[in-house]
Amino acid sequence: MQLLECHLQIDDIDAFVADLAEIGDRYNVTIQAFDARYVADRAHLERALEFADRALERGENVARDRAVEILLYAAGRRQIDRALEMGVSEGENQAVVLIDRVDPDAEHDSEETETTALEAVTDLEAFVEQTATLENQDEDTLCDFFDIPPAERAATDASLAALVRERVALLEVEK
Repeated sequence: MQLLECHLQIDDIDAFVADLAEIGDRYNVTIQAFDARYVADRAHLERALEFADRALERGENVARDRAVEILLYAAGRRQIDRALEMGVSEGENQAVVLIDRVDPDAEHDSEETETTALEAVTDLEAFVEQTATLENQDEDTLCDFFDIPPAERAATDASLAALVRERVALLEVEK
């Protein structure tokens, strides 16, 4: 899995999603773009990817598309329309783009393939610049999105990122 932290300017969301799908098909990778405000850290997306792949392997997935299943887990929600809030939208976006090889056991080097796909994303018209988007997350935004009340934060020594990852894991348990 590779992550591209970047600034995007999306004029047409449908065209942007189609461009990502085309790159995904060309390089045999899954690509999902997230609004960086709702991503706690890299481990958050690693965990979502792990659970999404497990659900797909077991036939327990909600979405037919792997990228959407990853989004569901990352958002900690089973309803696709609510999970889509975590995706990018038209206009300016501070984003995190996840790129992961569809078949990591394939003959081709998955890291090289992911890197090539990542470079293709940076060639898109919507791509403005690569920039750190996960360094300083707004805690209030994350708490609101993942329904983490102040009382829960006060009752634990766990980091906010750990509590977000717990929401991802709870989605697996709630199925």
